[in-house]
Amino acid sequence: MPDRGGGPTGPRIRVGRPSRRARTLLLTLGVLAVLGMAFVMFAGFWTDWLWYRSVKFSSVFTTQLWTKIGLFFVFGLLMALAVGVNVWLAHRLRPPLSAMSMEQQSLDRYRMGIAPFKRWLLVGVTALVGLIAGASAASQWRTWLMFVNGVPFNQKDPQFHMDVSFYAFDLPWYRFLLGFGFAAAVIGLVAAALTHYLYGGLRITSPGARATAAATGHLSVLLGVFVALKAVAYWLDRYGLAVKQSDFKATDNWTGLRYVDANAYLPAKTILFCIAVICAILFFATLWRRTWQLPVIGFGLMVLSAILIGGLYPAIVQKFQVQPNEQSKEAPYIKKNIEATRKAYGIDGAKPVDYKGKGSDDAKKQRTESDSAASYRLNDPNIVSPTFQQLEQQRKYYQFPTTLDVDRYNGQDTVVGLRELNLSKLDKRNWINDHFVYTHGYGAVTAKGTETSGGAPQFTESGLPTTGKLGNYNQRIYYGEKTSQYSIVGGPQKELDYEQDDGTQKTTSYKDKGGVNLANPLNRAAYAVAFSEPQILYSGAIGDGSRILYNRTPKERVEAVAPWLTIDGDPYPTVVNGKIKWVIDAYTTSNGYPYASRTTLGDSTADSLNEADSQRAVVAQQNQVNYIRNSVKATVDAGTGEVKLYTWDDKDPVLKTWKKAFPGTVEDKSAIPASLKEHLRYPQDMFKVQRELLSLYHVTNSNQFYNASDAWQVPNDPTKKDNSAVPPYYLSMKMPGQTSQQFSLTTTFTPSGRPNLRAFMAVDADATSKDYGAIRLLRVTEDKVAGPEQVQNTLNSSNTVANWVRDMKGADSTVLYGNLLTVPLDKGFLYVEPIYAQGRNAEYPLMRKVAVSYGNKMGFADSLSEALNQAFDVQGDTTPAEPEKPGGDTSETPENSTVKEALADADEAFKDGQKALKDNDWTAYGEAQDRLQEALQRAEDAQNKADKAAGDNKNDKGSDNKEAAGG
Repeated sequence: MPDRGGGPTGPRIRVGRPSRRARTLLLTLGVLAVLGMAFVMFAGFWTDWLWYRSVKFSSVFTTQLWTKIGLFFVFGLLMALAVGVNVWLAHRLRPPLSAMSMEQQSLDRYRMGIAPFKRWLLVGVTALVGLIAGASAASQWRTWLMFVNGVPFNQKDPQFHMDVSFYAFDLPWYRFLLGFGFAAAVIGLVAAALTHYLYGGLRITSPGARATAAATGHLSVLLGVFVALKAVAYWLDRYGLAVKQSDFKATDNWTGLRYVDANAYLPAKTILFCIAVICAILFFATLWRRTWQLPVIGFGLMVLSAILIGGLYPAIVQKFQVQPNEQSKEAPYIKKNIEATRKAYGIDGAKPVDYKGKGSDDAKKQRTESDSAASYRLNDPNIVSPTFQQLEQQRKYYQFPTTLDVDRYNGQDTVVGLRELNLSKLDKRNWINDHFVYTHGYGAVTAKGTETSGGAPQFTESGLPTTGKLGNYNQRIYYGEKTSQYSIVGGPQKELDYEQDDGTQKTTSYKDKGGVNLANPLNRAAYAVAFSEPQILYSGAIGDGSRILYNRTPKERVEAVAPWLTIDGDPYPTVVNGKIKWVIDAYTTSNGYPYASRTTLGDSTADSLNEADSQRAVVAQQNQVNYIRNSVKATVDAGTGEVKLYTWDDKDPVLKTWKKAFPGTVEDKSAIPASLKEHLRYPQDMFKVQRELLSLYHVTNSNQFYNASDAWQVPNDPTKKDNSAVPPYYLSMKMPGQTSQQFSLTTTFTPSGRPNLRAFMAVDADATSKDYGAIRLLRVTEDKVAGPEQVQNTLNSSNTVANWVRDMKGADSTVLYGNLLTVPLDKGFLYVEPIYAQGRNAEYPLMRKVAVSYGNKMGFADSLSEALNQAFDVQGDTTPAEPEKPGGDTSETPENSTVKEALADADEAFKDGQKALKDNDWTAYGEAQDRLQEALQRAEDAQNKADKAAGDNKNDKGSDNKEAAGG
């Protein structure tokens, strides 16, 4: 009988060995390969460290690094010990001899084969499982940091009365530990069983007992550990019901307990916990009884109980108790879900106010109030980007974003775009041009949101370099939304600042402290490896003062320095204190708020704009959330790349937790400069999440919520054909009860499955306002108030608009519909939409018409004022004065002559403009439009004089007639 620990003996066959030179060469190549791989790994680590240090967030890097290393080694070692100790113990408990059988003879060959290597095999196996477990644990660094730094919410769940922090911070970590424990128990059990089988402790086909007493005791303890962990899992599952997601008639994303959970699953989990504890004790008892009978019976009872108590019983309760009277049974739980959801998403203060939706018959009053109801944005930032590009691009290697941004300057809504680099348009592409010469964009271009000039935006800051109302500021844009390539600046190679009109180039050399210093040879070598660009190592264009800039988009930089934040999809630029600053809204999120329904950020924030522009997509650390706060306002300096994080919601417990984990990274709210605060606004992605939830959770009555009798939906964008949601719009406007315009973010709702208007939502978006973030909801009480799609259909089907569109298409122009703005006015809703035309060969659209709708009245004219006059039927009489009756004075007055002359000039200017439009001569077209405006103004002034003269004459004649009658 062979010893189960022995190995083969006998003469060894010598195999020819390679020569000394060959061995030396192979050894050298091996060492070089190892050193090369080590340097590649080091380069990644070193460049990351240098980058974090350059932005002064090195503590974020070190905190993450040490947390990951700690978790890796602790849990890797624990897993390695769990497996190694069980394999060693199984080997130690092997029987010294076993009866010879075919099974054992087959195993003897394996035992003898691994005997010389069993120590190394044990080390290799344990190291492998340890590495895998350690890597998995390292990925849980966020869960660990939230667990050890968690602060209380001071809010308790309605079922177990535990603080919300238990579900948000503690329960995820307990679940990770439980999962790790299960993995360790299962892998240890399998490893131990294989070792016992290999060394005869377990037998499958051999005669006699199937397992030795030692193997029985060892494996039963491991099974007992597994069952004990299952007991813990049952206990945690009880609390997990508060954050469990399930399908429910009321909502597809239901979270929390329902009647069947509270009255069937909850007691079932408690009973199964007790059974599992007893079963685990029975397994541990085999150390003394050396029999599997009772543990197997206990395990079978636990499985049967899980089927009957954990599965069948809840199904019976649901079928026979809940379904016959579901609305009544679920009402208390629906109420809990509504309250938790509204609180978790910050919409608990939103209360719908009834609003008729149809105005009075006082058209004159409505026309007067319409002028102050809102600052109607005629320059749609989603359409005028090509106009910015054509008129203000200046050089073909510059570009503007597809969707421009809306900001406020001097109290006026302003459309803003930064002139960034577009390297794909360079005439000559090479490494030096791409990374040394063309390194930055130049200038912020702004235009009034409410005014146009000849159909084009009326710029308030333009030119290269730009001049206008922004004053003096650093115009170089090294960091921007379109800047994705790395640049090396500040060294011997000069950068192109901008090209002047006379063709000469103004150059510059970077003087700021942004980026990473490349003067150090080690840094150059590391970046040459990290960027796979060997020229970085030896290029003469790099020298003293050279710095490398990368991670240059605002979203990349904020996400890197605060990886625990969710980043808004729309950073926007602003000019503050002589610098261009990118403002980025950032969110703290959680998916562990009890009873609050979950939402998928990617779906909730999608609309007709960001679906067409992937750069506007939200950057989410966890896509499904049921708690969100706009807790941080971040800025990125477009010139230096400096990142600042400012506390915005200082009451948010999730932010407090992360500030404990990363102390000193987020500055206090009081540190926000007043000049910057004027440009902060309510974020769009937060607003879109809230409007998605409010489409259902505006209802607070359980029965009404269950029946979904007042469910809303966000309407489709009527200007698009892809059935995507209408985007929210920034607009300065007055809500009912407000005395002045407030910078707001607005949206509309329609009833679920119907096109008419059901509600209007606006949030105060001005960060300097005392009502910032206040959500106002108007619930439309009339049934037949037209919604956005209906208004657009009515507009398109009107003869006036249809004829104009046909004429534009006949002139080979494309018609583009701008933002359809909705504004409450006199208990009704005023819709305003700018309409653009773009010729076939034209490179940008021009605003040609403004459409207005109020109730069943519509206006369609060249200007907003004229369109409003038409809609409310109060336009002034601009026709020549009515001639006197026969026998009266029919001589033509000088004023009438001037009117005719001005109208003739206007007609000629209009014809010239149409001709220029067909010829795509935009310069001539602009001149014709200026002449047209001037002629119409002269006609209007002359007509006013004529009307006044006629009125005075009429009064004089009346006086004469009275005197004659009296005589």
